[in-house]
Amino acid sequence: MANITPQQAVQNILKELPSLVAVAVVETETGMPLAHHSNLATFDAETAAAYNTEVIKQKLKAIQALKLNQTVQDILLTLTDQLHLLKLSADGGKFIYLAVNSADTNLAMARQVLKGQASVLN
Repeated sequence: MANITPQQAVQNILKELPSLVAVAVVETETGMPLAHHSNLATFDAETAAAYNTEVIKQKLKAIQALKLNQTVQDILLTLTDQLHLLKLSADGGKFIYLAVNSADTNLAMARQVLKGQASVLN
């Protein structure tokens, strides 16, 4: 699959999951989104990207401290009525952040959509 730009990935995800809460392609080192979109005016995708970067950094530190020979593929956070997925690149340098309402989107669907846009992480 050819590489796509972060903005293209965000638009593609939005087309497949039009009722999503938010999506962002994020650079892990800085926590800055390369592209983002939110369907809710009250949901700041840039702030969410920054805080979720810390989740990823801490998990990567834990893996290193435990001397596990593993890489993180994705992280799932289940909230009361939302699913938040963090799909990481193989080297951990970028990730896609996706928040969806669990009433509108199931986990398998969300993972399939992210998998289809994973080339943005290369």
